[in-house]
Amino acid sequence: QVQLVESGGGLVQAGGSLRLSCAASGSIFSINAMGWYRQAPGKQRELVAAITSGGSTNYADSVKGRFTISRDNAKNTVYLQMNSLKPEDTAVYYCNADIAWVYGGSYYHQYDYWGQGTQVTVSS
Repeated sequence: QVQLVESGGGLVQAGGSLRLSCAASGSIFSINAMGWYRQAPGKQRELVAAITSGGSTNYADSVKGRFTISRDNAKNTVYLQMNSLKPEDTAVYYCNADIAWVYGGSYYHQYDYWGQGTQVTVSS
C-alpha cells in the first residue's frame, strides 16, 4: 500500500507565500514523475507543475516565475514553493505521482496516484 500525504496548505494574503509538501510512504519500489495539480470550485483539475525523477520541470503558464517545484528522492517527497500568491491561486492542491510499489509479494504500478488534497486560500 502507498500513501501520498500533502501538507502546508492554508490561508494567506495576496502577495504571500506558502510551501506545500507531499510525502510518499509505503513499500515503494520507484517513483517517476511527481506533480501538483489544483482544482478551484466549479473548475476542472489542472496541472500546476511537474518534475521528473531526473529533475526536469514543467509549469503551467499561470504560475511560471512564481512557483517552484522540487523533490527529495531520498525522502520520496515533492515540494511546491508558491510565492507572490494571487486570489486566483485559491484551490485544493493535489499531489500526483507515477509510482510503483510492492505489496503482498506483488508488484503494482499506477501512473496517476493521488493524494487527498490540501486547501490553499489566498485573500485579496
